[in-house]
Amino acid sequence: MKRLVIVEDQTAIREMLAEILRLDPNYKLVGESGDGQSAHSLCLEVAPDVLVLDAKLPGLNGVDLLRRISKKLPAMRVLVFSGHENPVLVREMLEAGAHGFVEKTAGLFEFKKGLETVANGGTYFGPAVAALLRNVVANPSASSAPDFLTDREREILQLVAESNSTKEIAAKLGISVKTVDNHRTNLMRKLNLHDVASLTRYALEIGLIEPKKTQ
Repeated sequence: MKRLVIVEDQTAIREMLAEILRLDPNYKLVGESGDGQSAHSLCLEVAPDVLVLDAKLPGLNGVDLLRRISKKLPAMRVLVFSGHENPVLVREMLEAGAHGFVEKTAGLFEFKKGLETVANGGTYFGPAVAALLRNVVANPSASSAPDFLTDREREILQLVAESNSTKEIAAKLGISVKTVDNHRTNLMRKLNLHDVASLTRYALEIGLIEPKKTQ
């Protein structure tokens, strides 16, 4: 029986997956989380055999979460189950340590097939992701992404794009307001962007945040 953790910020989807997996004798659900920061602590605490991970999470996105925990939990198998798939995101998830990536539009059959394959040591990609990867092989530049931002700068970029104030960012990361200001200044200089709107658009482009839903 594989010990499993679900990290998904949409409550209905997380609860649905949990309900399905509780009925599967191959898995034991040992934890659930709806945001990146709490997921980081949870995974290090319970050390699951398998992690089902959404790519877009508040506070700490899936890529950066996986980068932090994959080296500490090298035996953990990771299936990304996401409503967002683009070449940059898929590449970054795989480089961070994911073993499979299934798009949510593929449905539960593909999810279960992907989970079984990944949990048993294989790799698996949903049909849309597989097609995307074939395109990347033919056009490698399609998956290129800037690698010059530090992990802390990526964190702050995401929090700025999520409309957090400097004080709120400092409190969430446990650092000083001055340190946040310094990182923010470095971000703007590196990216040649000079306002929050521009930083937000950039965060959207590289997959750090989701587009805001219109009513």
